Amino acid sequence: MKLVRKDLEKDNAGQVTLIPEEPEDMWHTYNLLQVGDSLRASTIRKVQTESATGSVGSNRIRTTLTLCVEAIDFDSQACQLRVKGTNIQENEYVKMGAYHTIELEPNRQFTLAKKQWDSVVLERIEQACDPAWSADVAAVVMQEGLAHICLVTPSMTLTRAKVEVNIPRKRKGNCSQHDRALERFYEQVVQAIQRHINFEVVKCVLVASPGFVREQFCDYMFQQAVKTDNKLLLENRSKFLQVHSSSGHKYALKEALCDPAVTSRLSDTKAAGEVKALDDFYKMLQHEPDRAFYGLKHVEKANEAMAIDTLLISDELFRHQDVATRTRYVKLVDSVRENMGTVRIFSSLHVSGEQLGQLTGVAAILRFPVAELSDQEDESSSEED
Repeated sequence: MKLVRKDLEKDNAGQVTLIPEEPEDMWHTYNLLQVGDSLRASTIRKVQTESATGSVGSNRIRTTLTLCVEAIDFDSQACQLRVKGTNIQENEYVKMGAYHTIELEPNRQFTLAKKQWDSVVLERIEQACDPAWSADVAAVVMQEGLAHICLVTPSMTLTRAKVEVNIPRKRKGNCSQHDRALERFYEQVVQAIQRHINFEVVKCVLVASPGFVREQFCDYMFQQAVKTDNKLLLENRSKFLQVHSSSGHKYALKEALCDPAVTSRLSDTKAAGEVKALDDFYKMLQHEPDRAFYGLKHVEKANEAMAIDTLLISDELFRHQDVATRTRYVKLVDSVRENMGTVRIFSSLHVSGEQLGQLTGVAAILRFPVAELSDQEDESSSEED
């Protein structure tokens, strides 16, 4: 993402002009947009024209519109963003108040104006414009007959390909059908890796599976690479890292990212940081439950006691339509930072973010036990009984 211009007033009202350069920038833009904002961007409008003879024709014309945002639709697989709203600025082709849907396009600038730019939104712009935040991890999560090829960016996990091949069981004295099907499966996975993984950007490719599937697959892949003199795979052999996972489904990627060998290799990526923070929270919940809280009310109480060391919060909560609720989350984030706590904003498109979403989307690791809250819970539950 490229920041072209930023005009903010003292009361934090104002506008920014941005150019999305990569598909992931659409996800960042989706998180910046809110109902009630005004968006100015280039778009195509079908316009009816009447000639001197009275015949009516229609042309598709590119024009620039300013919309008051009413609905936002994001397709996470195609990374496409559509914004629907009413026109609020005079235009020769579109009447004031007329509805239009703008599909934001890569490499075309747009201007977003808000009445209030809060700290979370401004931080996201900084992150989106930081070139270090790119897809530097790829993963192949597999089991016999099923594989998912994923790109793990700092803010989302993208499934780039799914390979499914029916593999017959080994029969006594005859394994040829099983072996042929397995070879066909491995070949399709290798093709998907070459098609979807950009080795110039990716630092590490995780190959995760139960049992010995990953070892057998990697042996096959590099044997074929030597036979066919595939320089792309041979030159990047050192980037492949084999780790254990319980299955070939996408959710098993979290286990692979938790592996100590992986975390040391990916120590500089945000995805690894999120996974580690969530892992630390679960460990704390297991061993010292008085130092691990989740749910907004409990986390707010812990914050009042200035006890929060690390706040884990899902970016989904900042997309809340109710302004008061959204402001409550922003205030919590600002307050934790003022009290020298660490804030980790999880992407809801990451496997770790999905797990945090199951814990209400907000959790905290505390500096010291806050027993009063636990006692209050016990008292209130005994009163209910």
